[in-house]
Amino acid sequence: MSGAVEAFLQSLDDDGQRFDRAALACQQAQRNLSPRGLENYLAGAQALSELAKGPDLVFGYLEQMPGVIREVGEDAIADVIESMMKLASLTSAAVLLLILGKLPMVATRLGDAELLRAYLKLLHQLAAGAPRGLRAMQEVIDELLLRLSLGGLRRWVHWGAQTYRQDFDGQSAYFALKSETARKMLERECRGLLFIDTQRKLNAYLRALWARAFSLRPGSMDYATGEGGRPYIEGRQIYLPDACDRFFDIDAINVYRAAAAHAAAHLLHTRVELDNADLSPARQCFVELFEDARVEFLAAEKLPGLRKLWLGFFHQLRESASVMQNLHPLQVKMLDLSQALLDPDYRDDDASIQRFADDFRLQLAEKAEDARVSLRSGLACYEFLSSLVEMPSSRILRESPLPYRDDNRYVWEFDEYNDGKQLDEQFVWNRPTRRRKVSLMEMVNEVDSELKDGSPQELWVLPTELFPYEDLGKSYNQLEAAEAHSEPYYYDEWDYHVQLARPHWCCLREKQQGRGDAGEMDNILHKYKHLANRIRYLIDAMQPRGIERKRGYEDGELLDIDAAVSAMIDMRRGISPDPRVNIRVTRHHRDLSVLLLLDLSASTNDKIGSLQQHQEGYQAQASILDLTREASGLLAWAMDAIGDRFALHGFASDGRDDVQYYRFKDFDEAYDDQAKSRLAGMRGGLSTRMGAALRHAGWLLGQQRSRKRLVLMISDGAPADVDERDPQYLRHDTHQAVHELASKGIHSYCLTLDANAQDYAARIFGENNFSIVDKIERLPERLPELFSALTT
Repeated sequence: MSGAVEAFLQSLDDDGQRFDRAALACQQAQRNLSPRGLENYLAGAQALSELAKGPDLVFGYLEQMPGVIREVGEDAIADVIESMMKLASLTSAAVLLLILGKLPMVATRLGDAELLRAYLKLLHQLAAGAPRGLRAMQEVIDELLLRLSLGGLRRWVHWGAQTYRQDFDGQSAYFALKSETARKMLERECRGLLFIDTQRKLNAYLRALWARAFSLRPGSMDYATGEGGRPYIEGRQIYLPDACDRFFDIDAINVYRAAAAHAAAHLLHTRVELDNADLSPARQCFVELFEDARVEFLAAEKLPGLRKLWLGFFHQLRESASVMQNLHPLQVKMLDLSQALLDPDYRDDDASIQRFADDFRLQLAEKAEDARVSLRSGLACYEFLSSLVEMPSSRILRESPLPYRDDNRYVWEFDEYNDGKQLDEQFVWNRPTRRRKVSLMEMVNEVDSELKDGSPQELWVLPTELFPYEDLGKSYNQLEAAEAHSEPYYYDEWDYHVQLARPHWCCLREKQQGRGDAGEMDNILHKYKHLANRIRYLIDAMQPRGIERKRGYEDGELLDIDAAVSAMIDMRRGISPDPRVNIRVTRHHRDLSVLLLLDLSASTNDKIGSLQQHQEGYQAQASILDLTREASGLLAWAMDAIGDRFALHGFASDGRDDVQYYRFKDFDEAYDDQAKSRLAGMRGGLSTRMGAALRHAGWLLGQQRSRKRLVLMISDGAPADVDERDPQYLRHDTHQAVHELASKGIHSYCLTLDANAQDYAARIFGENNFSIVDKIERLPERLPELFSALTT
């Protein structure tokens, strides 16, 4: 936790338990927020403290705001603070605290910063029009947002505020859902399906269609009421209505799917901005109609089922006589043209409509990816129809009866950087191999399948062990299975050539190495007796001293009775008393988590040469790995004696697709024979891809709640791997990984055994964040000393 955060918390007068909760929330915010966001977060707490509403409001803000930020982003901080400042003059601190307590849940249900801003505005309107209803509504806001969209909630609130403006008891009963009228109004405003309840399904649906990830967001609009307009695309994000009803016989989920698929088709196939400088709004409507048809044609060519989904809306409209009668004649013409363009089998009674559809389809066969085909066809169709009938206003032309089509602002406000290639790079869906539990018969039927290959998309797993008919005492898994390892972790990798991160570029798996004799780790203390005695002095010096009381201060936490009595005697005698009558209390404790990360590449198996290691009566040369094991054992013994939380991990790599990570001891494990046996079985091999290992170590260390967190790496060379020939590439990536860890409050330090590491180590870790062991034989001595210097 930074000094600014700690100083602010110390300025708040409160008991220890609530202080600890607020400190934990601040640590979480500090890890997740940008420097500007953290500054706004603390400034908001300072502003609330100046309202003189008591410390409860400030602590409530500090504890609840990280949950809001996690859901809708740090830009919501300013909106929340502004809303709290406005509401402070209209309601009590208890109601404000209740609002803050419910805010993370509200942010989760709304899922968008704009919707949260509209919700806060609604609270202010309610506080001004029906103040008795504010507290009552907060007590049932969970149920309201579970059933209502933001538009439905707004209508429900406004109806209650207007109806019970002068009836205070009626306000309380209505907004607490205790009156029959409130329940009836709630049922009336309920929509068939809320976006937040189907967002994950829609994301999975689009990924299944195009193997790409699209960003779906809720918009403050409503299909049932027409409130807020139609779906739209903005900033490469698809905004869909926050609530949706059935469209005649089409389920609400299929309405959402059709809208999401149509918008995604625009993102994939609208790659050239159309110029609307000289086009009237009516002409733009016809160009948009043909552009909708073009992207749907391209999407349906790859996925024919989409054509059937979209045509269902046309069939439903045809069967509704009431809807067709209320349409303008030109709207009916445009609907006929849209269906003719989408359905090759459709034949319209109007020969001109059919002619435009056939000509457009012929052009698409030659230049389907060229959006200017839509521009030319749309303008030609407008000129022809405008010569036959009088054009209505553009408002009528834009009122499409098809609810799944967006408002086409994306066609005219195209992002110049959002061409097809960059869209592919941004939305490429990395589909890693996943595990799926299957039955025994499913497994048996596919064992000899000719369709299997070496890079499967799924790994099938039986829910229980399968034993052979022969009583061998072991299952098939134990007899024939490959080495057990964890689910894959995917990490970005920095490409310094383009100054961008390659998304999900490295695949890391946690694996296990063999075990050794735990007694070997205990023998290290006997081998290094002289060094162990020196480490004991370090341990004694680093032991936390608990509470220390020092006398003789003018200000302090406690009163020194003896000094105070002496001062009173001096005052009675007319002598100037000594003002140093207080005692200062200092609490000494080590709030530290250390992760020792070991480079276990093949080069660690190299022999040192001069160092001799005596084992069982003969001499054998020691390797770098042997010294690394001994140094780790000494440091682990020291940290265990001090009481620090620590972990011992290692890594190696065989290309970006096979980064191997080994966990010899974790933070929550004791340094016992199990951990010692894993360290004794440590072995080296493969290459050194530091960036991915550092990111994974930082992720594990980030889960610790300690105030100070340190990754201490031991390496014998520069980052390198078999699939990368550029020596600077992985060095730049490791440097970026160090910066990423620093932004999360995690310090990185490297102890390198490479005598020529001065240049690249300084560029990767910083001038003061690395040390070079000039004599490898001194590694067991240097590592504990370095740990002491870094943590005291």
